[in-house]
Formats: sequence, C-alpha cells, structure tokens
Amino acid sequence: MFPRVNFHLPIFGVDIVAGPGGISAAIVDLSPVTPNQTLPIAYQAALTDLPAVAFSQPRDLPSWGDIFSRFCLFVRPMDSAETNRFIDQVTQYLSIHCQLAASAVPTQSPEEYQTIVAGQQRYCSQQQQNDKTRRILERAFGSEWADRYLQTMLFDCVNTTEDDANVTVSNALSV
Repeated sequence: MFPRVNFHLPIFGVDIVAGPGGISAAIVDLSPVTPNQTLPIAYQAALTDLPAVAFSQPRDLPSWGDIFSRFCLFVRPMDSAETNRFIDQVTQYLSIHCQLAASAVPTQSPEEYQTIVAGQQRYCSQQQQNDKTRRILERAFGSEWADRYLQTMLFDCVNTTEDDANVTVSNALSV
C-alpha cells in the first residue's frame, strides 16, 4: 500500500507465497522511505510494543531487501497455528499503519516531497530486482507481461520533477 507522496509514511507490504505444498514464504513490513531507512518514531514505538511472536522457520531477507525495516517479519509458516500467528501480525501492522496514517499531516516542503518520492522510487526499484517473483510471473504469463506487470502495476515507480513537487505541495495546502 503506497501512501500519497505528500505524506511522510512508510509503505505497508504483505506477501504470501503458496503452492500445492503449502506456504513457502510470508512477509509483512512497514518499509521506510527515508534516506536513512528508519521508520518515524511513532511507528517504531508502536511496533516495538507488539508482543514477540515465534516462528519455527524465520527466513533471511534477500540481498536487495535493504528496503525493509528492522521490524520486517519474513517466515515460512509450518502449520495452521503459525499461519494464524502471521495473519495476526499482519492485522496488527496494518492497524498501526492506519491509525498513524490517519493523523499524518501532508508535507509543506518541496524538498521533503522529493525525499519521499526518492524513497518510494528506491523501494520500487529494489522490489523489481526480485528474481523469484519475476520467474513465477514469467512462467505463468511470459517475460514481456511479467516486466510490464512489475513496472506498471505491482511496483509502479512515481516519476516527478521539482515543478510537480511544487504543484503537489500547493494542491495539498489548498485542501
């Protein structure tokens, strides 16, 4: 879930990869878009307050996964109890995000807007490096379709100029 680029909010993401043999990967995160890759303080506090949840098979993030926060949960749920615990965590992450996003104030700074856009572009660029996702899509739909889907639907990077930033910030202020 990509926030509007005039709000300094993380990107909520969740993915469950499943096949005939069950769930092989489940990931949830509130990914920061700041240059220093940290979440806003309120997000850090809320996520830190969540009870610790154990999983029998935690997974390592891929090499391109430096876009994820330190709170990223990446596991292979081994049974229905672990799957339910994962879904509970997703619900809590989303609840935190919605509560904090509801009180967010739009940026009034074109420079901050550019920083947010750059963070979202970096997130998309890194996600597009996920070879596993690309291979699954290519096998099902072909290479051309997979590239188009990754670049224009799943991880559609925001493109903007400084003039766009000024217009967006002006429009946000006039609402």
